[in-house]
Amino acid sequence: MPDRTQMIEITDFTAPELDIYARLSENELRHFYEPHGGLFLAESAKVIERALHAGYEPISLLLEPRHIEGEAAEIIARCGEIPIYIADYKVLRELTGFQLTRGVLCAMRRKALWGVEEVCDGARRIAVLENVMNPTNVGAIFRSAAALNIDAVLLTSSCSDPLYRRAIRVSMGTVFQVPWTYLATAKTDIDLLKNLGFRTAAMALSDDSVSIADERLQREERLAVVLGTEGDGLAAATIEACDYTVRIPMAHGVDSLNVAAASAVAFWQLGVRS
Repeated sequence: MPDRTQMIEITDFTAPELDIYARLSENELRHFYEPHGGLFLAESAKVIERALHAGYEPISLLLEPRHIEGEAAEIIARCGEIPIYIADYKVLRELTGFQLTRGVLCAMRRKALWGVEEVCDGARRIAVLENVMNPTNVGAIFRSAAALNIDAVLLTSSCSDPLYRRAIRVSMGTVFQVPWTYLATAKTDIDLLKNLGFRTAAMALSDDSVSIADERLQREERLAVVLGTEGDGLAAATIEACDYTVRIPMAHGVDSLNVAAASAVAFWQLGVRS
């Protein structure tokens, strides 16, 4: 049971301590402690546990009273002497403005991002996301990456933040399990990937594309699977610079898959077999 002095019943919605849950935007949270990094919100016990296991520092918890000795009990035990804000579900929904998943939120500090070389060290299969701006798609791609043995994810600077609340929730916390970082610009640095020893496979519709089942792809020792933005796909310059242009065969007149669905197919087919 946590120290009762840690538990704070919400009676005043305007309390500044609740700004991070109720009034700050995702972007404001991201820059909360600038220049020393920011905050993010992790939602649900399982997701929070994965963040704690990955070494993220909790700042405070917001939850329903029933979770104190229920789903959140182990989390509370791991979080030390941080504030625990409590209120009934209806109050929490009114405060936060969205439906909570399992009634537990945790504000956590961001960690400094690794460099590209660190993230890719020892990796055999990586995903590269170019301008994927929908946080739902980013979260789904991370979940597929974790499940299908992708060793790391690189994102261009205009991609949605993997630590946005929706991306974290859709990923089921796998954004804390798969190493990731940003490339320096909004463009995919194919030369950098090649210098790190990767052959590059652009997922795109093209007359000179090869099937995703092409055996040469599976035989590559190190392969970067490059996926583009929703709708427009990869930039023409990115496709031209890659070693392969890869197509997923379609049936019934369908021309392509959503980027999140395409990532799952690509990761399964192109992943390293055990």
